[in-house]
Amino acid sequence: MNVDDFLKQDSEWLKGTGPNSNIVISTRTRLARNIDKLPFSGRASKKELEIILQDVKDAALSTGALKDAAYIRLRDISEVDRLFLVERHLMSPEHAQDVEHKALIVDRRETVSVMVNEEDHLRIQVLQSGFDLKSCWHILDELDTALSKRLAYAYSPRWGYLSACPTNIGTGLRGSVMLHLSALVFSGQVNKVLQAIAKLGLNIRGLYGEGTEAVGNLFQISNQVSMGIAEEEIIDNMERIIRQIIAREEAIRKAIVLRNKEALIDRVSRAFGTLRSARIITSNETIALLSAIRLGVDLGLSKDIDRKTLNELFILTQPAHLQKLEGKALGSHERDMKRADLIREKLK
Repeated sequence: MNVDDFLKQDSEWLKGTGPNSNIVISTRTRLARNIDKLPFSGRASKKELEIILQDVKDAALSTGALKDAAYIRLRDISEVDRLFLVERHLMSPEHAQDVEHKALIVDRRETVSVMVNEEDHLRIQVLQSGFDLKSCWHILDELDTALSKRLAYAYSPRWGYLSACPTNIGTGLRGSVMLHLSALVFSGQVNKVLQAIAKLGLNIRGLYGEGTEAVGNLFQISNQVSMGIAEEEIIDNMERIIRQIIAREEAIRKAIVLRNKEALIDRVSRAFGTLRSARIITSNETIALLSAIRLGVDLGLSKDIDRKTLNELFILTQPAHLQKLEGKALGSHERDMKRADLIREKLK
């Protein structure tokens, strides 16, 4: 299986299924792990980095979850392919930089992936559609247990699992939920909610995680602390807070339908009109318009398109996906034209 094969299938996390999928796009759990007696990736020699690559490859591909997975040396693929994997949320933007001694391992369903030699030796993640932190954590925990039988992890009885980043010391667990909070944004209440979330020890990030801004009313919410608290407690705390956010978003959506239905229908109709007629359109404008349409679909105000197709457009209209579909590198203006062509075709 190679990078091109992923283009022929739907990403698991974009299927628009699972609990609360009208608001929660995806759920991710991730563990940071390092191999004992080897320096962290940023301090390791070239020889040590190659040892890590081989050891992790051998261990991962011998587990049940990853026995048929793709093993991708990032130096062997193009910059567009690397960006393509970032857009599919299979690896971080940071992992796509300085790629000589890095790799990515991905299962066939794009549910499980392992970044090798990112900030830590292993960044293991599970990504699924909808809101299901416990299911994601269960899959991740099983894989981590299987890998720990083949790799000696760096662990301290006092500090827990050791990491290159202090925020990952302890359990090394990061839970992350991507939410479409269009009603909160529409009503002007989103900043108040996000400020309250931050006080509860959660991070708010954009579409591609750390260092990215929220676009299209999409927000990633994750835990800040992984030390001094058990994995199950981290998951339970996040679930409790996310459920409160979902309930708030649902309440505002109902209020909008009652009080501002015509304004919302107008907004959705204008978004459809723009996307169906545009000949040139940017990525950010596309996401903003798709966000408006998705809210209309979720509230039953639009029957012209389904949630799965909308989710596909969120990713297929990204720069690397457009270039993969076209089979060649495209300049910014060319991408804006190709994006408009693709959207018009999908929204016929």
